[in-house]
Amino acid sequence: MSDRPIARALLSVSDKTGLIDFARALSERGVALVSTGGTAKAIAEAGLKVDDVSALTGFPEMMDGRVKTLHPKVHGGLLAIRGDAGHEGSMAEHAIVPIDLLVVNLYPFEAALARKADYDDMVENIDVGGPAMIRGASKNHAFVTVVVEPADYDAVLAEMDANGGATTFALRKRLAAKAFSRTAAYDAAIGTWLSGEAGDETPAFAALGGTLAQGLRYGENPHQRAAFYRTAGSRFGVATAKQLQGKELSYNNINDTDAAYELAGEFDPAKAAACVIVKHANPCGVAEGSSLVEAYERALACDPVSAFGGIVALNRPLDAEAARKIVEIFTEVIIAPEADEEARAIVAAKKNLRLLVAGGLPDPRAKGLAVRTVAGGFLVQSRDDATVDDLELKVVTKRTPSERELADMRFAFKVAKHVKSNAIVYAKDGATVGVGAGQMSRVDSARIAARKALDAAAAAGLSEPLTRGSVVASDAFFPFADGLDAAIEAGATAVIQPGGSVRDDEVIARADEAGLAMVFTGVRHFRH
Repeated sequence: MSDRPIARALLSVSDKTGLIDFARALSERGVALVSTGGTAKAIAEAGLKVDDVSALTGFPEMMDGRVKTLHPKVHGGLLAIRGDAGHEGSMAEHAIVPIDLLVVNLYPFEAALARKADYDDMVENIDVGGPAMIRGASKNHAFVTVVVEPADYDAVLAEMDANGGATTFALRKRLAAKAFSRTAAYDAAIGTWLSGEAGDETPAFAALGGTLAQGLRYGENPHQRAAFYRTAGSRFGVATAKQLQGKELSYNNINDTDAAYELAGEFDPAKAAACVIVKHANPCGVAEGSSLVEAYERALACDPVSAFGGIVALNRPLDAEAARKIVEIFTEVIIAPEADEEARAIVAAKKNLRLLVAGGLPDPRAKGLAVRTVAGGFLVQSRDDATVDDLELKVVTKRTPSERELADMRFAFKVAKHVKSNAIVYAKDGATVGVGAGQMSRVDSARIAARKALDAAAAAGLSEPLTRGSVVASDAFFPFADGLDAAIEAGATAVIQPGGSVRDDEVIARADEAGLAMVFTGVRHFRH
């Protein structure tokens, strides 16, 4: 495939970043400019010669701009195979001129989605002509250069300067691939939104679309390639976060930070400060407190060994007092809704420590999709948006839990929702005191959590583990009483679990025998 000179360009953009400089550079290189609507007006006001697309098509823009480029003289100019006798004959017969460069970025549908625009506004932000032109130009990339974002303006100009006003096939192919991916991501956002509006939970076709946020050095392991993409939407989280300092985030950093911040979002900052410490996508310490530093110290006490090299997530803006305490041990990432100037300066002394501010907390009740790939396909489910604060708890034992136990039960169940199954969480006075995660047997999770509590007590110089007098949460029902026995042995006095086992009566009887209070939530929180 040969280099192709650019003699005529069609520009029609929503994002006008760099537009005038690019248009001027093209004009200076002898390229004839054709444009539409607001783009043509902006170019003309800059003093550049530009023909309106209506002069090309012989038709004015109509229907509030919905119809302007959907015309054979536009698509013929983009799709014609240069040098093909039949195509060249059709162009001559119908007075179609070739278009060598297409510059289009689409109506800001994703931005409308992020700002939660109303239905009619969303529909008006669905571009039709833009994707049609992009696809036509991209298909014909043997002859046509297509640009869908301002970031590629300089690359086009550099190639024109290096090749006598032409672009190479290698560049056109790369830009065409990007263009097809852009329209695919755009249509995926539209399809997902409209399926939701239509109440279609399992549409016949499903598509995923995202915009590259960051190329990553590698994935979970150095031999795996990886990248981070942002999807359309407005939910606060790691994807909305701004990195203020520190080393480049890795794949594992992003995954673990997401796990930590999602759990931090479960705790209302108006009620208490909360801190979550995560290691390998599992919380190793979670606590509430009157201040962030108190919450951090209590979370750290749960498992100070695992916290080394972990992720710290906060539900309030990072302040100086908390920052000083957090940087005392090696920490990979701190994420919070915001950080004050003094806290930023304290963290800045640790040049490798990443500090992220997300602008807000993730809403645990927000609707959305969770996606996981499998061989030959992918699984899609709605987010686990159930929160224990919205559940009606059913007391199933003879003893009713005390107010303190009930508060700790709710706290522990919030944490259990974010622990890999099988999950067991011991909590006391608004802090985790033992976490067991990811075991094949629920009784093993209970025993591991109790063992970690013993280790934490030894590290703190305590005579007995904090599981004495704690409550215990299970993400799913106890299939046998043996898991409950492990919790009783650890010193738990109350239990919160979904219920629903065929042996519920056996488990309840064992709780009554031991004098425990137990409540059922009716909601399971498996997390695989």
